[in-house]
Amino acid sequence: MKQLEKPYSGTQAVLRGIFLLKTFTDEKPTWTLAALSKELKLNKTTVYRLLTALESEGLIRRNLDGESYSLGPEMVVLGARSMRSYSLRDVCHDELKELAELSGETTTLEILSGRDVLILDEFRGPHLLGAAPSLGTRWPAFATSTGKALMANMSEDELANILKGTLTQYTPKTITDPARLRKEFVEIRKRGYAVADEALELGFRAVGSPLFQLDGEIVGAISLGGPVVRFPLQRLSEFGRQISEIAKRISTKLGHQVAS
Repeated sequence: MKQLEKPYSGTQAVLRGIFLLKTFTDEKPTWTLAALSKELKLNKTTVYRLLTALESEGLIRRNLDGESYSLGPEMVVLGARSMRSYSLRDVCHDELKELAELSGETTTLEILSGRDVLILDEFRGPHLLGAAPSLGTRWPAFATSTGKALMANMSEDELANILKGTLTQYTPKTITDPARLRKEFVEIRKRGYAVADEALELGFRAVGSPLFQLDGEIVGAISLGGPVVRFPLQRLSEFGRQISEIAKRISTKLGHQVAS
């Protein structure tokens, strides 16, 4: 056990809480107050205060015996968020890089952020003319291929939150009618990919497909996009099937059981 000593001013309680949480392991998932006090070399009153604070936030739970403690449900939530935000990029990296190199177009990994999608990773093709987004860029979900791929697989409550209010008309091809979008979502679920045909910017088309993890929860979406001169309408289904197959492979790596 790492010694709790010489912390920066004001951080002692935080460090103690962190070390307490790290004491719970696969080998020893439950602890009593007395055992934690001995392990952390802190008095029982201090440990009890830490446990009480962590329990109030769901990071620690008291077991039914009333004497022992375990990690709480919020630890599961935080762990899942961590995996989605970090390992997701690692799992997608090689697939997106290879697709960008083979197609010559831009590939992205995007996640939902409020009513927008946010670029978590991207690879650009070698062409001078092409998409030039940057990491952290946000786009309105309803007008992008990744956003529509995500929305098509959302719960009704989540979907209603994005479709509420005014949907901006970015180009003459932007669909702003929620009823039309919902109809399109049915088709997206059937074919496995979404299309953004100059909906956000004239001259740019993209296809996007959703990513699922072990429990079937949607965690993000990937896209392939480029200028209309290299992304003709007659090739959209070809590009769409391509991005869909890659999304299925990535989802399998994330533990999702993809239906054959």
